[in-house]
Amino acid sequence: MLAPLHQFEIHRYISGSLGGWDVSFTNSSLFMVLTTAALCFLLYWSTKEEKLVPSLKQSACESLFEMVSGVITEQVGREERKHSPYIFTLFLFILGANLLGLLPYGFTVTSHIIVTFALACLVSLGMIVIGLLRHGWKFFRIFYPPDVPAFIVPLLVPVEIISFFTKPVSLSVRLFANMVAGHIMLKIVAGAAVFCAAHSLLPLTVFPLGVNVLVLTFELFVAILQAYVFTILSCIYLKSVIHME
Repeated sequence: MLAPLHQFEIHRYISGSLGGWDVSFTNSSLFMVLTTAALCFLLYWSTKEEKLVPSLKQSACESLFEMVSGVITEQVGREERKHSPYIFTLFLFILGANLLGLLPYGFTVTSHIIVTFALACLVSLGMIVIGLLRHGWKFFRIFYPPDVPAFIVPLLVPVEIISFFTKPVSLSVRLFANMVAGHIMLKIVAGAAVFCAAHSLLPLTVFPLGVNVLVLTFELFVAILQAYVFTILSCIYLKSVIHME
């Protein structure tokens, strides 16, 4: 039986380098491509025949988009719904990657901190761009809260800068840790069932199989929840730069 962490190993399919950087095509790359392709296909398939009275597939797609837009409206404001496509794309990619990783022989790309950190950096980059476009150079006042005594400024400004630039770390670690923990639990319980079956302990096999079904159901819930939490936190961070709180 393979170790629980074996499922997270990166395997090269096509080796390559560019300027000293490793640009090999790996199993992680493959599942990111599959996730993107699957999402593009599903979005096209569900909206290619738009009707005034939507079909079930069109209604499902529109409801998903409206849910994300609703989060933006609630957290940032109705006038900021123009950012919905950006947040919706992040939400869909994380959700798709999480769900694809639950399939047999699947690979969960969000179980790697480099992937979740890159997604979190996209959020931070979007925050900085939107903040500069909205407020110009006044955006940097976010590091200098109003009504702060002058003698505290030398201490407070570095803290605010560190706090701002560590947001991608906390955002990425939350998603990464939850996905890794869930998949390790699945692997351990499934391994126990395989061990019992291999040693002809069939009565004992039923219990770990039942637990595995429960864990898989819970992991499905976590996969959806983590995509939703990532979306909400992204909107909260967006609100902080738009309204300069």
